[in-house]
Amino acid sequence: MAETGNNTGKLAVRLVTPDRVLVECLADAVELPSSAGYMEVLYGHAPLLSDLGAGLVTLHGTDAGVDTKYFVSQGFVEVLPGQVTILAEMALHPEELDASAAREQQAAGEAAWHGAGDDAANYDAANAIIREAEANIAAAETSKH
Repeated sequence: MAETGNNTGKLAVRLVTPDRVLVECLADAVELPSSAGYMEVLYGHAPLLSDLGAGLVTLHGTDAGVDTKYFVSQGFVEVLPGQVTILAEMALHPEELDASAAREQQAAGEAAWHGAGDDAANYDAANAIIREAEANIAAAETSKH
């Protein structure tokens, strides 16, 4: 893992899925989606545990010298003063995104929403599918620019 407890003023960032460790690096700041909207974490941030929404995680000021983006879908984020650990159900490099598959996912979510009937749990599940697909589409289109 990237060095923790460092005095460099950089965050040790780790992005993990059930299948792989996608990234371990140092960054100046991390932007990430929560269910309440996007948040940005800087070195020295107060400890925090939050749910992760679907969207782009952006690492600013990495050792590579460029901002790095990853698409994530649901999970949790733990923030400590010098460390950010992102546990995501799914995480992809932007070039791994498939906009056409996301549009199919969105259509399936909309069909599930229309067929949910009186069941609130079915509406919630359909809305989650639609939100994830919309975030995936937006990330795929952003990665083309």
